[in-house]
Amino acid sequence: MLNLSEIFYSLQGESTYAGFPCIFIRLAECNLRCNYCDTTYSYETKLTYQNQQILEIVKQFEPIKLIEITGGEPLLQDEIYNLIELLNEHNYQILLETNGSISLEKIPSYVTKIVDVKTPGSGEEDSFLLENLEFIDAKKDEIKFVISDKKDYNWVKRFINKYFLLEYKIIFSTASGILNPQKLADWIVADRLPVKFQLQLHKHIWGDEIGV
Repeated sequence: MLNLSEIFYSLQGESTYAGFPCIFIRLAECNLRCNYCDTTYSYETKLTYQNQQILEIVKQFEPIKLIEITGGEPLLQDEIYNLIELLNEHNYQILLETNGSISLEKIPSYVTKIVDVKTPGSGEEDSFLLENLEFIDAKKDEIKFVISDKKDYNWVKRFINKYFLLEYKIIFSTASGILNPQKLADWIVADRLPVKFQLQLHKHIWGDEIGV
């Protein structure tokens, strides 16, 4: 059984998959408490399903085959690995969004990992497991940084250089309502950083509405 917050179908609002129709499986519970968290409602369980029940729900959205497993923090529940295997058996393309504080070693290679490395502005800057860099595929997976201010931005630049991440798929996003996106865009352009600047597409379309 898995504890969930919600299952819904919408457009992917983030990552390099932004704009594509996507099914979202949002698991409940999180081990972090980021200052700018916009999904605090996921801290508590709203639904409890077996993996087969989850599969039957997502099948309702066929022919869409892109699925994101998110949270909360999805890797807190060990049953998630069986769900991943089941979805793969049914030919779903799987994205996994995780906060990087739990080992990625057991995540299958066919899963695209979107790893959110927490900055000082999150209040959780020491949460990232450095060993997880060994399990991130530079050609396929993505590393995301949510940036609150210039201090965060400079911290991220140092982090990227220290761990030789410029060849990875790097995403910069602003903490919603905290940092003006134009400022971050200007910093990236001025420094000629080879990163992807990201706006949360779903928020520009639906605002803070849940389940979209």
